[in-house]
Amino acid sequence: MSVRKFPRPRRLLLVSAALVALGSGALGSGALAGAPPLPYPKDGLNILVVGVDSRAGLSAAELKKYHAGGKGCDCTDVMMLVHVSAANDRVSAVSLPRDSLTEFPVQHIDRRTGAVHAPHAAKINAAHTEGGPALTIETVERMTGTPVHRYLEIDFRRFIDGVNRIDGGVPICTEEPLKDPATGLDLAPGTKNVQGGEALQYVRSRRADGKMDFGRMQKQQKFVANTLKTIRADLVGDPAGLRLLASTLRGTAKAERSLSVTEMLTLAARLRNVTPAGTEFATVPVRAFNPVVQGVGSTVAWDEEHAAEIFKAVRADRPLPKARPVSTSTIPKGLGDYRPAGGASLVCP
Repeated sequence: MSVRKFPRPRRLLLVSAALVALGSGALGSGALAGAPPLPYPKDGLNILVVGVDSRAGLSAAELKKYHAGGKGCDCTDVMMLVHVSAANDRVSAVSLPRDSLTEFPVQHIDRRTGAVHAPHAAKINAAHTEGGPALTIETVERMTGTPVHRYLEIDFRRFIDGVNRIDGGVPICTEEPLKDPATGLDLAPGTKNVQGGEALQYVRSRRADGKMDFGRMQKQQKFVANTLKTIRADLVGDPAGLRLLASTLRGTAKAERSLSVTEMLTLAARLRNVTPAGTEFATVPVRAFNPVVQGVGSTVAWDEEHAAEIFKAVRADRPLPKARPVSTSTIPKGLGDYRPAGGASLVCP
């Protein structure tokens, strides 16, 4: 396996590939002797992985080719709360819809203007825009009741470069054609290995299958599962290649509780025996669309009682609960329903 040599990138977008680096398991347990210890909570480790809508570092040609033009919102359009079991034998990832309705606290400071805000309604993804990683972590902890021990932030640039570090790319598969004019995605049925730019188009796509953000989160989860499998196959025995990938994903940005490259490698060593069968993915159960909120727009409301059960299991270091037999969401096509999936079921044939 060869790791491609690319210039050191700036920052990046997606949550998906980040989790891959965490679960690759390519290092032996003694590979990081003397390194600072990663937290080892008795009920497991929780990592908030976010994908920031930032085009910083993309060339004009890349913006055009991958339909990534426009102004970034510096908001977290991808959010996954990743739980690593205390026994290091299971990884659970719960996607948080970017349009989830929340309320920001009293007297928080807007990092863009320095203004002090009163409490106000907002979408969860705007926490990063207003208050950066600190407000993002605070908002997720409050909404889930779950502590966040580490934080990893990725933007478009780092996502593209990270996927390009993987020799041969990452497989994605679909039973139906996927076309999305907004991202330029154009996939025929079957399996195809994609590089960074096309991977970005895939994980950003909301209009290819009629499932809106719910379909996009499912694509992101599927991409993570397939990247995990690819890295396990290609980077085992190549700690230098894994470090290069981790460095690319991590970048140099500073943030509260930020996951370091050394910690990513330490975690990979802890999870060296975890296969896709030891991973599970889900999206927070959504009860309904809220009435349009002035100044906020269209948002979704969680099924709070059901969500509380799911995060209670996470805090107790248990596997994600099974899906309920009856729909609890009023969103058409059952898109708001909670349907956990094992990582092995998401891997392309």
